[in-house]
Amino acid sequence: MSKAEFGISAFAAYVPPYRVDLREWCEWTGNSWDKTRAVIGESFRVPGVEEDVYTMAANAVLALIDRNAVDPAKIGYLALGTESSVDNATGAVIVRGLVDRALAATGRPRIARDCEVPEFKQACLAGVYGLKGAVRYLAHDGAERQAVVVAADIAEYERGSSGEPTQGAGAVAMLLERDPKIVALDLRNGGSASTFRGLDFRKPFQRYAGQTTSVSGRLSDFPVFNGKFSTACYVDETLSAIDQLLAKRGGAHGRYFRELEAVFMHRPYHKMPVTAWALGYLFALGADGALGADELNGYCVASGVDPVQLAAEMAAVTTRAFEPDFDGTVAEPYPLTAGLMKAFRETDTYKRVVDDKMRLGAKPMMAMGNLYSAALPGWLAAGLEEAAKAGRDLAGREILLIGYGSGDASEAIPARVVPGWQDAASRIHLAGSLDGAVALNAEQYAALHEGRPAPGIVPACTGIRIDHIGDRRTGALQDFGVAYYSLPQSLA
Repeated sequence: MSKAEFGISAFAAYVPPYRVDLREWCEWTGNSWDKTRAVIGESFRVPGVEEDVYTMAANAVLALIDRNAVDPAKIGYLALGTESSVDNATGAVIVRGLVDRALAATGRPRIARDCEVPEFKQACLAGVYGLKGAVRYLAHDGAERQAVVVAADIAEYERGSSGEPTQGAGAVAMLLERDPKIVALDLRNGGSASTFRGLDFRKPFQRYAGQTTSVSGRLSDFPVFNGKFSTACYVDETLSAIDQLLAKRGGAHGRYFRELEAVFMHRPYHKMPVTAWALGYLFALGADGALGADELNGYCVASGVDPVQLAAEMAAVTTRAFEPDFDGTVAEPYPLTAGLMKAFRETDTYKRVVDDKMRLGAKPMMAMGNLYSAALPGWLAAGLEEAAKAGRDLAGREILLIGYGSGDASEAIPARVVPGWQDAASRIHLAGSLDGAVALNAEQYAALHEGRPAPGIVPACTGIRIDHIGDRRTGALQDFGVAYYSLPQSLA
């Protein structure tokens, strides 16, 4: 009997219609467009006052069901991965309720009554933990059932902060099952890493003190973060997860990087995963000893770095956890390895190992902005859709998924594209989710950022949306702060 495989059979995405063009944002704020475009991207989406994380997630799940003829009665697991919940007691069951209402409005069966509805939270890694939970469910008590994981988030930062251009919002839903139609996930050979980082990126409840609710009932969710340190944490934790994966695989580490078909990573902004993956290759050469010595020494000579000192620094990735100096000083965790990057970027190897393996799906992600937990699933969906349209045959090829959540944790999961994947990939329509955008001017962006209706714009959300927020605190029925939702006009 062949070994059972579990993985992803379908994707669907939803992003808010409201778009901020980063070139225009640079004009409003006096930032450099050339630098912003190279480091971050081209635009980001902002939720309207009629949207929250649950409406976005439900709209993505409905699209998943509709485009892939999913039988809701077969869904035994519906997980929500997010760090943007607006209810501190429930989450995924709200998404289930909204989807059920929409299904019932068109005469279709609701999701199975015995469906599990967990919510996962670990910053931007929440969706990946949802995926791992789904595979475990399918491999045990969920045999012969299907699982849906939806990663949905609203990434927002204070105006004028370094994080402002890295905002975004959206949801990506995924259908998982035995004998998947797109990619099989190999959890057994994946790598995990976690480290507590006290000053990286946090969302303590104290931030809400004194806030008044916006029209949508959503409080401003601006994180407490330390940008330079957060970047170092991302690199350090993803390197550790990759190292754990490679230790399980055995063999030459550098060869794995070179032979891998494509890599998809958590993507807060364009440059961050590119830097982490490139550093990962340099560390792989160091781990290969004599096999990688000639290439690595060539970069050392070009960069003026002592190979002996470099080897000592590289050994630290498996023996220590990078921590900040609590006086606010942030040191580069691997300065000698980082010092090789300029020489490495000028080589053909960099093009093959970094540029070529991270190209699929990169362009639409430049237009979506930071989706937090949905960023990695979004990039994977965009890459598979692009490959299918281009006629690129990925069947049997190995790809790598690297998730990350601040605070910190990382997962490196190898996956294999299955034969016949093109049919299901052709129904992803992630690029189409970007159509029909409403361009915001500076005044309109400021209003939505503050949770107010944008002047001159009629609400453009055509899916499930917020109708109003309850305000009853006493009496027989209390609903203070509870959102009431409306179905799309076509279903209402």
